[in-house]
Amino acid sequence: WMAGKSHKEKSLLEKHQTFLGDLLKDEENRYCADCDGKGPRWSSWNLGIFICIRCAGIHRNLGVHISRVKSVNLDTWTSEQLWMVKEVGNRKNRQMYEAHLPSGFRRPQSDKPVERFIREKYEAKKYMAANWTLPKAVPQEVDNILRSMDGQHKRR
Repeated sequence: WMAGKSHKEKSLLEKHQTFLGDLLKDEENRYCADCDGKGPRWSSWNLGIFICIRCAGIHRNLGVHISRVKSVNLDTWTSEQLWMVKEVGNRKNRQMYEAHLPSGFRRPQSDKPVERFIREKYEAKKYMAANWTLPKAVPQEVDNILRSMDGQHKRR
């Protein structure tokens, strides 16, 4: 997928991959935000979460007014999108969207119950904290991080 891209584009894509890779190493992002599946490689960037491929498919069906899905590896990301997943992440998203889960709640594992849970969580906002809103993006922060990577990669 890198074929036909300029050196500058390749360099930026590599930085994005490193940036996302670092976020995925965080304990909170090592498992799908919705079903707890290991090693998520997808994201709903506007919700600031990392999710597995199955949950990504369900998120796509919610519509872009609720969830905007991207692949960690296959898609190009903007600074705004990178900022959202850095700023929110799976833990903060759960604090917001799962604030009122019933006690003893167990995450569903099979397809239909997982889809029902995701729809309750993001569409109906059934478990949502009352006073929480998603942060407004500050993409300049990400641009600064990406710029600072220039020096790091040359030193390696």
